[in-house]
Amino acid sequence: MNRNELVAGVAEKAGIPRNQAEKVLDALGDVVTEAVHKGDKVSLTGLLSIERVMRAPRTGRNPQTGEPLSIPAGYSVRLSCGSRLKAAARGDLRTIS
Repeated sequence: MNRNELVAGVAEKAGIPRNQAEKVLDALGDVVTEAVHKGDKVSLTGLLSIERVMRAPRTGRNPQTGEPLSIPAGYSVRLSCGSRLKAAARGDLRTIS
C-alpha cells in the first residue's frame, strides 16, 4: 500500500474528504517524528509502538576490504507490533476490527 492508497483508505473509513485525510496523516507523521526526536515513546495500543533507542559503539568490517572499522554509538528507532497487527499478519481476521 502506498501513501495515496493509505490516504484513500483512511478517508473512506473515517467518512471524511480525501484532503482532510491527507492533512491528518501529515499531522500524525509530524507528531510521531517530533516525539521520537525528543526521546518519547509513541504507542498506538494494539497496533504498534515506536521509540528511539541508543545503539552502542561496535566494530564492523569494510565489506570490500575486510578491514575492521569502528562504528560510533548513535540512535536508532525500534518498532514493535501490537496484538491487532500480529493477528492480521497471522490471518486471524476475527481480532482485526
